Amino acid sequence: MKILTVDVGTGTQDIFLYDSALNLENGYKLVMPSPTMKVSRQLKAATQRRETVLLTGYLMGGGPSQWAARDHILAGGTLYATPTAARTFNDDLDYVQKEMGVRLVSDDEARALNGDVVRLELKDFDFPAIADAFAAFGFKLDVDAVGVAVFDHGDAPPGYSDRQFRFDYLDARCRAENRLSAFAYRAEAIPESMTRLKAVADSVLTQKVDCPLMVMDTAPAAVLGATFDPQVAESLRGQTLIANVGNFHCLVFRLGPGGIDGIFEHHTGEVTREKLDNFITALADSTLQHQDVFDDMGHGALVYDSTPMRAPYFLAVTGPRRRLLRNSRHRPYFAVPYGDMMIAGCFGLLSALAEAYPEFSEPILNSLGGATGAAPWEES
Repeated sequence: MKILTVDVGTGTQDIFLYDSALNLENGYKLVMPSPTMKVSRQLKAATQRRETVLLTGYLMGGGPSQWAARDHILAGGTLYATPTAARTFNDDLDYVQKEMGVRLVSDDEARALNGDVVRLELKDFDFPAIADAFAAFGFKLDVDAVGVAVFDHGDAPPGYSDRQFRFDYLDARCRAENRLSAFAYRAEAIPESMTRLKAVADSVLTQKVDCPLMVMDTAPAAVLGATFDPQVAESLRGQTLIANVGNFHCLVFRLGPGGIDGIFEHHTGEVTREKLDNFITALADSTLQHQDVFDDMGHGALVYDSTPMRAPYFLAVTGPRRRLLRNSRHRPYFAVPYGDMMIAGCFGLLSALAEAYPEFSEPILNSLGGATGAAPWEES
């Protein structure tokens, strides 16, 4: 059995092909530029050549691609976009048109544009490109299921803070199921408000990927993956803190035997090591307030267990900007599940997929070390 897992971040997309016939350490993996970085480079090249650009496709991750789109227009370039592609930049299409200067066109109008227009298709998950990469090494990508992780702010109602909407969503999932896999969905069960997750599922329908699809939020996927590090797994017998320090967002979970005891999420660019240390201390002490983080331009915080953790706290760290917590006063442990920090999100996807699709659970749990109750590092 083979399962393709893809963790889509801002800087990279981390790809792991699970094969039940192999040890996890022998699974094929790629760490490649993220889709938004690819679009950013294409837009910058078009700007230098003074070309007109048309964006089609689906809502996808913004950041670098949005900045490149803005720069293209500021340099005097023309940028067309279909509505679904334009929502990459903002769910409010009036903002995209009036504030950014993007020219919205219908699908029919897009097809009618002349041949001199550079056409870029937006999508977070590109199965043909990944298949071509494997094919270059003589491997046919024939899979039984696909798991994809992306970060989704959700579609906030007009006038409602997208930061607050994102945190409301995190809170609702924690209260509903109180486990990290609660942030994963089979394709047919994605909430309507999670527009980026739904865009991934919609794009898969056009790529002739004839197998089950599960989507998940990136930060919980990485934290779940980090729990398969032996030292992190041992710490979960009590209470522990796990931080995912991503390129754009930093999310810290406080976990206990009963599930999620607390959480805060901030923008990585807004925090320093000292600020993160203080927030982590407050989360562990059960004194962190939502407004402490929200008023600092973060998403927010919630503590479900009012009992303070006992110091010293065990803090595990994962994510591409984990060095932000190097020399932290909490003496963090840098998690390396199955020897590879960059693929932590893919391991989290695998674990969540075993729950979402019981027909795949036995081989996955055997590989992860959970089918017989044996820890991953205790297997013969």
